[in-house]
Amino acid sequence: MTFEEIRSRAVAEWKALEHSDKPRILIGAATCGRAAGAGVVIEAIEAELAQRNIEAVIIQVGCIGLCYAEPVVDIIKPGRPRTCYGNVTPEIAVELINDYLLKDNPRPDLALGTVGEGSIDGIPRLFDHPMLKPQVRIVLRNCGSIDPENINHYIANGGYSGLIKALSMKPGDVIEEVKKSGLRGRGGAGFPTGRKWEFCRNAPGKERYLICNADEGDPGAFMNRSLLEGDPHAVLEGMLIGAYAMGATQGYIYCRAEYPLALKRLNLALKQMEEYGLLGDNIMGSDFSFRIKIQEGAGAFVCGEETAMMASIEGRRGMPRSRPPFPAQSGLWGQPTNINNVETWGQVSAILQRGVEWFAGYGTQGSKGTKTFALAGKVNRTGLIEVPMGITLREIVYDVGGGIPGDKRFKAIQTGGPSGGVLPASLLDLPVDYESLTQAGAIMGSGGMIVTDEDTCIVDIARYFLSFTQAESCGKCVPCRLGTKQMLDILEDICNGRGKMEALDLLGGLAEDVRAGSLCALGGTAPNPVLTSLRYFRDEYEAHIKERRCPALVCQPLVSYYILPEKCEGCGICLRACPPEAIKGGKRMVHVIDQSKCIKCNVCLEVCPTRFSAVVKVSGVEIPVPEEPIPVIAESRGRD
Repeated sequence: MTFEEIRSRAVAEWKALEHSDKPRILIGAATCGRAAGAGVVIEAIEAELAQRNIEAVIIQVGCIGLCYAEPVVDIIKPGRPRTCYGNVTPEIAVELINDYLLKDNPRPDLALGTVGEGSIDGIPRLFDHPMLKPQVRIVLRNCGSIDPENINHYIANGGYSGLIKALSMKPGDVIEEVKKSGLRGRGGAGFPTGRKWEFCRNAPGKERYLICNADEGDPGAFMNRSLLEGDPHAVLEGMLIGAYAMGATQGYIYCRAEYPLALKRLNLALKQMEEYGLLGDNIMGSDFSFRIKIQEGAGAFVCGEETAMMASIEGRRGMPRSRPPFPAQSGLWGQPTNINNVETWGQVSAILQRGVEWFAGYGTQGSKGTKTFALAGKVNRTGLIEVPMGITLREIVYDVGGGIPGDKRFKAIQTGGPSGGVLPASLLDLPVDYESLTQAGAIMGSGGMIVTDEDTCIVDIARYFLSFTQAESCGKCVPCRLGTKQMLDILEDICNGRGKMEALDLLGGLAEDVRAGSLCALGGTAPNPVLTSLRYFRDEYEAHIKERRCPALVCQPLVSYYILPEKCEGCGICLRACPPEAIKGGKRMVHVIDQSKCIKCNVCLEVCPTRFSAVVKVSGVEIPVPEEPIPVIAESRGRD
């Protein structure tokens, strides 16, 4: 069967689905949706449809990015636009079936928006939603709209047309197209993708290898996982285009084993490609042959580094090596090798499908196109976003993310994961591009973005990220192995009230030495959270050291709990809940916390009734309170 015949069949299947007289129900069933309860929602929908004798097509799709609104369910009635509903429970799912499918009430009170032609009174357009309106979906173009386990859905929406275009060109011309697009690697450093391909193609060698880096290990990051779960063929098509351009015959996808759904859909996609002649020998009747294997990683963060990843694929311990030679010169088994991450490959397929000018029309002069981010932390609308390069941090936090919960004060944003930097409120108008982030001391990274508010301790944040990279260090080089440990010890002392002012200069000096002397990017970027937090939040470090005070009331050794005599009603709730029995008092007595016994577990603050708010948490101050319980004076409370 020729690809033209395959495409005709795929388009016919897609059109039949679109014009079916049966309603379609699309359910976001990627990992995030399943974690939020999509599984029980699917069961409820299937049971209700069966009970009501309603014939409908249920399709499990990937993540559209509205993680804060999961589970997300879309309903498409014949002749009506696709309507998206968020935070769907089994009970709401049953209501939607009865109210919309049976009674034609689309429930505007539950809807997020509509997609496609036509409109429904009272329901806005989905892509006018504040979270989606600033976004440009290039790499996520199909996520949430197609069945990721059906290759025909991908093909019917333009899939593999980029490969067809590439095969009609000379390999060198494909590389030139990628260079003209301005695409830079989306895995961290942002090296120009076309140049990287050119180095690999021109390097002498008997064979060339190609690797997709899907070893996403940053805390709070889920961009690669979501793309592989929602549109695996977009990544695989990009790999095929790259392999043709560079002359590679064997490819590997290095994906962590903690991504079972992504691995399942990748394996299925590879089988479908083989059935359609898109993998193997003489692809689409050409002289181009290519095969892909999946290599499961064991969760080592260091294996996201190129040379450590190649060592792991070869069956050796995942440890970095010095460069040069670079992978393009000598990679897998000593042969020229190109490594790009999941998002880069997904961008490549889009560029060849839609054209260089179209892609380069987004972004800035030095940072073309779009970038996906996992927006997490203290922000109202968490989720997977794709925004044009050059958008400001303020637009991401407040326009896309909807601001800080409870209208609290924005404090900082961590970009680039544990290897990134902590950027303050004064930099909210910083453009998100490679050069601007680097100048600010951060990095683009693979796309983790964690928002913090006034209740976050920046010293504790630096300690957390450094503890992660220190634990993930392979230990091969001294600066990373010992330097990060010494830095972490200093941060532990500061957070525990043992810090000294001279330690700050030592901490900064160690960070610079580790950055300059480490063998690989893990060690070289591990000090970034420390360096940026010292640069922008030095006053918070000094408060911990000079005043033995944590301004955010996070570092427990520096906080104390007191019961305010004028507010305590002697109800005994805190006394009964206190694990170490550090609270003294009886009925109708003002309670007292024995500071020598208090383990600072926060339980008393959590259980104290809000109408009293008698328990307070402070740092750096002592509150005068009775040493022993005293009677509650009713008259002073205005009681009878």
